[in-house]
Amino acid sequence: MVEERAYWLAWSQVDRVGPVLIRRLQQHFGTLAEAWKASATQLGQVEGFGYQNVTRITAARSQINPEQLLEQHSVKNPNFWTPADADYPRLLLEIPSPPPVLYYRGQVHPQENHGITPMVGIVGTREPTEYGKRWTRKISTALAKHGFTVVSGMAAGIDTNAHHGCLSAGGRTLAVLGTGIDVVYPPRNLSLYEEIQKQGLVISEYPAGSKPNRVHFPQRNRIIAGLSRAVLVMEAPTKSGALITADFANEFCRDVYALPGSLDNEQALGCLGLLSKGAHVILNEGHLLEMLGAIPNLDTVVQLPLFAQEQSAPIPQLEPELAKVLQSVTSEPTSFDVVVQQAGMDAGSVSSALLQLELIGLVSQLPGMQYRRC
Repeated sequence: MVEERAYWLAWSQVDRVGPVLIRRLQQHFGTLAEAWKASATQLGQVEGFGYQNVTRITAARSQINPEQLLEQHSVKNPNFWTPADADYPRLLLEIPSPPPVLYYRGQVHPQENHGITPMVGIVGTREPTEYGKRWTRKISTALAKHGFTVVSGMAAGIDTNAHHGCLSAGGRTLAVLGTGIDVVYPPRNLSLYEEIQKQGLVISEYPAGSKPNRVHFPQRNRIIAGLSRAVLVMEAPTKSGALITADFANEFCRDVYALPGSLDNEQALGCLGLLSKGAHVILNEGHLLEMLGAIPNLDTVVQLPLFAQEQSAPIPQLEPELAKVLQSVTSEPTSFDVVVQQAGMDAGSVSSALLQLELIGLVSQLPGMQYRRC
């Protein structure tokens, strides 16, 4: 919807009205177009909108024409999504602070945006040991070969190795920048930046020309966590941006995995801390893939004719909601997010239905919030 798209952009230009407040406006008024027309009294009824915020919004609205802004903004920023767009990454819509505008460059794969292709975040220190680099490349290579898209931040160190490992295996990778989509940071990653655009996607919530800003990078980390079904922390000291990403992942109900390291290695202490708090341990590539539910029975799939793969067993007599959820689960590992999307129901109802189906013996749960029809 072009009109609503313009208002997501317009609200993003209002000073001190960030993603969380914009989401609250959208939820309160139904559309941001309606929120733009709201009176000062109506705005004041939204949580987080005090007198100063309302005064600032009133002044900003008098200076911004959303339709004109959209046209002018698109000149320097031709490629971007808002939550009003069908291709906006659906997993980001599940977090409390989805970017109101998400710029992109590279090769768009709609199955990633729609949550069908699983994405895994890999983060860590900018100063990894050889151990951290080696295992990051091994893990990202394995993920790429098994159909995962690797998400990272294109920073020096672990991020760079994650992208390279994925690309070398011919896989897809997404780089989430803390700068404008056209600003490469660190500059020495220019060739990596160009390679990612040919084989993946570069995204940012900051418009073209935005320079590096220390405030932007922690905010960028929430997007990495939001896009990913699981976040892997490969090597990180006790004070690390990677741990911020892990915190966001926990907040967004994503699985967190950590690579164990030596107590003598300061760059591993953050990972050991995560493990002590309940993060999943990465023992090797096979163990991780098994935990993520990424190893299908390839022999069975190859031997079956195409029509046999598409057929499913007759659905027994079930309540309508249970039948709808069962139809959304296949014989191959299916993520919870995909079941929710296919069933067209809210997450709570789907979770309850899956539990009942497990008790009946029609569905089994796999590691990594994946399900398979029995």
